[in-house]
Amino acid sequence: MIELRNISFSYQGQKHGSLHNINLTIKDGECILFCGRSGCGKTTITRLINGLIPHFYIGELQGKVLIDNHDISELPMYEIATKVGSVFQNPRTQFFNVDTDSEIAFGIENESLPPKELVKRVKQTTKELDIENLRARNIFELSGGEKQKIAFASVYAMNPEIYLLDEPSSNLDMTSIIELQEHIRLIKEQGKTILIAEHRLYYLMDIVDRIIYLEHGEIAGIYNPEEFYQLTPTQRKNMGLRAINLNDEQPLLHDSLASKPILKLNDISLYYKKRTILEHINLDARSGEVIAIVGHNGAGKTTFSRALCGLHKNCKGEFFWNGSLQNCKSRLKLSYMVMQDVNYELFADSVYSECSFGIKNPNQQIVEETMKRLGLLQFRDCHPNILSGGQKQRVAVAVSMICNKELLIFDEPTSGLDYDSMIQVADLIKELAAMGKVIFVVTHDYEFVCHTCSRVVHFDEGKMPDDLLMLKDNIPKIKELFTISE
Repeated sequence: MIELRNISFSYQGQKHGSLHNINLTIKDGECILFCGRSGCGKTTITRLINGLIPHFYIGELQGKVLIDNHDISELPMYEIATKVGSVFQNPRTQFFNVDTDSEIAFGIENESLPPKELVKRVKQTTKELDIENLRARNIFELSGGEKQKIAFASVYAMNPEIYLLDEPSSNLDMTSIIELQEHIRLIKEQGKTILIAEHRLYYLMDIVDRIIYLEHGEIAGIYNPEEFYQLTPTQRKNMGLRAINLNDEQPLLHDSLASKPILKLNDISLYYKKRTILEHINLDARSGEVIAIVGHNGAGKTTFSRALCGLHKNCKGEFFWNGSLQNCKSRLKLSYMVMQDVNYELFADSVYSECSFGIKNPNQQIVEETMKRLGLLQFRDCHPNILSGGQKQRVAVAVSMICNKELLIFDEPTSGLDYDSMIQVADLIKELAAMGKVIFVVTHDYEFVCHTCSRVVHFDEGKMPDDLLMLKDNIPKIKELFTISE
């Protein structure tokens, strides 16, 4: 049993992410969903239960966290790790090895299991989770979703009694989310206690036992699934919560654009080392288009995006902009990319400085207005690395707005975002489109696509089998690409 008794916590030097007077009891074998807006305290609760607070994150803590009547603050981390397994929002932060087999075995190896048992446990884990295709792989060559699967497997191999999952679906395609759903069912059937901090709700509704809604660091509501379903869509949106049924989402339909293409890709093929990623891609794009790039984890979506903006150079074919052939250097000047792992592009020591970092003679009024529109002014003096995942995403999106490039690429821009922030990003992207920008969005987020995109491009098995305008007749096929059943 897990007990949070009169918990209040504030991070050192921070105002957000704090908790106030949290009292909660979680029974053995319960599956609990923590939801709420970015920065409401979801991740902070998981850090209290896995001991990262107070052992790693410094702040002012009042109250007690008990696991089986043991005060978590008095237990050494190695002992906590035998009870509690954590899968973080960014799996890269919990990797210690460069190959997948070693990473899966890392935790159980630290438990001093004999080598034969290690081999047996890794084989059993990958078989039960159906990820045998990810064995003996270089971690740095995996997609974000594949890394997330390895992070879950490394915890599963340790067989803890308590699982903490922080935004576990954020890097996953729709098929992998269904697999994650089955993995959660599996550990629930094993009697494990499962705590999930998540913005995507739809895949959890028939699994969780209770939904804990947090607001401003306090528990603002506790629901069972039946009670949660009684909330109207308007009520959920006002709470900053995302869809609980994707079939309720209605895409914005767009007419075919009659203007001449401004971007033209002619017979593009992309390679990584000696492996072909994509081949014979032909694509036109017009000013004002917002094009979703979809496909399974590892299909080449991010590699394609990096090639578009000149970051991936191992490619063949021709890139034209306004009829002019563009090499890698010229594409870099033309474009801006918001990366999937936003930590790679945060450099400054404050949010305000980050929003104008590397931009020659930035317009300070635009910086202020963009930060205000994205809800970042309250964090202007904070270091970007202390923000939540969703807040970091908003900082990167703000930079893309301010730098005034013509070709914008967003790689999973809604990863870890609540409903409010997702709508803000959608509205900003539509504003950019209205300004004539060409925008590509790598995404698995059907809810976001419905609010934002005018076209869907699908990659699969090294090809581009689908290029669909958001027309009424195309919606069934687009839903099929996201594996949404009617």
